[in-house]
Amino acid sequence: MNKLSSSRAIRRGALVLVVVAVALGVVVFVRGGPDPAAQARKPDREWCTPGTPRTVLCPDNKGFDAQGYTTHGDANDCDIFASQADAQAVLRADPADPNRLDDGSGVACRERPEPRDTRPVPRTAPCAPVDKRSARCPEPERAFDARWFLRFAADAYDCPDFASQADAQAVLRFEPADPNRLDGARKGIACPDLPGPKDLKPVRRGTP
Repeated sequence: MNKLSSSRAIRRGALVLVVVAVALGVVVFVRGGPDPAAQARKPDREWCTPGTPRTVLCPDNKGFDAQGYTTHGDANDCDIFASQADAQAVLRADPADPNRLDDGSGVACRERPEPRDTRPVPRTAPCAPVDKRSARCPEPERAFDARWFLRFAADAYDCPDFASQADAQAVLRFEPADPNRLDGARKGIACPDLPGPKDLKPVRRGTP
C-alpha cells in the first residue's frame, strides 16, 4: 500500500513539473522570446569602456571633451550631461551656445547634479534689454527680479551669479528658506564677499 501511494505521489509530482514547463513555454512563445530590452541593458562595465566620454550613462568615466559637443548645432540637451560642470564646460568652449544650454544667465543646465561650475560665461553679444540684472549683465539700471533666481526649487543659483551683495540679499529676503544656499553661515547675510552695493541687514532665518 505504501509503495502504491509513493508511486502515485511521484507520478503526481512529475505531472506538476510537466504542466509548469508547458506554461513557461507558452509564456515565452507569446512574448516572442526573451525580453530584447533586458538583453540590450548591458552592465555599466560593458558600456563604459575607458574611451567612452563621460555622460549621464557613464557618469564616472574620466574622459570628457567639451569641444565635441559644439560642432553639431542644437544636438545635445542638458539631460545627457553627467554634471552641471560638464555642461558649463561645453558652454565655456563655445559661448555662442549652439546647444541652447544657457538659461540666459551665462550658466548651463542648472538642474544637473554636482559637481557645479556656476561662474557665468560672458556673452559674445551685448545683453538684451529684457535681461535681468545679474553677474552677466551687471548694469545698475537693469531691472532686478528676485523671483527670477527662485525659479528652481533646488540649489540652482550661487553667489557668483549676482552682480552685487545687495541683489543676493534681496533674494534671501524674498525667500528666507534660502533654497540657493546663499547664506551658508545662517547669519541672515547672503554672499557677504560680493561687491557693493551691499545690504547687510540680517534676514531672520528661523530654526534650521
